[in-house]
This record gives sequence, structure tokens and C-alpha cells, in this order.
Amino acid sequence: MFDDKSPIYLQIAAQIKEQILHGELKEDEQVMSTNQYASFYRINPATAAKGFQQLTDDQILYKKRGIGMFVSPGARERIVSDRRERFFQEKVDAMLEEAAAIGIPWNELIDYMKKREGENSQ
Repeated sequence: MFDDKSPIYLQIAAQIKEQILHGELKEDEQVMSTNQYASFYRINPATAAKGFQQLTDDQILYKKRGIGMFVSPGARERIVSDRRERFFQEKVDAMLEEAAAIGIPWNELIDYMKKREGENSQ
């Protein structure tokens, strides 16, 4: 389930974000407790709590004292917005820099993307 590429608590946060993004968890829906999560995935409860705290800090989850953790209203939109921003910064900017480095003109990039868009819509 977890890999060695990043800290487990970040992988927990990413997994829950994916569940929200794909509609498996909805706004105001309760999520597993940190202890349930830790037991289910056989990890330290403190690690699970750190992942949940990250999601709370990012306003993806919120706490109801004595009840549990819930998906925040607008969480999906925040996740999509963050991923869009990262996509442009990490993927598109890198692509544009590489295209410039090897002399691919903008119009050729645009033509290629339009061609791919046509292929994907069929």
C-alpha cells in the first residue's frame, strides 16, 4: 500500500484526497478515525494522525469534537484547484522550457495539442 518514495503521512493525505476527488468521500461525510485508519493499514496511530492533521491544515478535513473527522465543504474544489496549479507549474512549464530549448515553435505545440484533443474526443 505505502511506498518508500515519500513519508507515509503524506501518502495517507494523498490517498484521502484521491477518494474525495473521485467522489468516494463527499462533503460533510465522516472519514475513518485515525485509530481505525492506523489499525486497518497497520501503521502507527501518530503517523495516521499526522496525515489527518495535514488535511485539516489544508482545509480538506474538519474536526467535530468528540465525533470525528469530516470532509470539508469545498474540499474537492480545493483539491482540483491545487492540482491544476501544480500541473501547470510542474508539467506545462517544464514542457515549454524543453520545447524552447530544442527549438519547437509555439504554433507547433498548439497544433499538436489540437490534434491530440481531436483524437481524445473520438
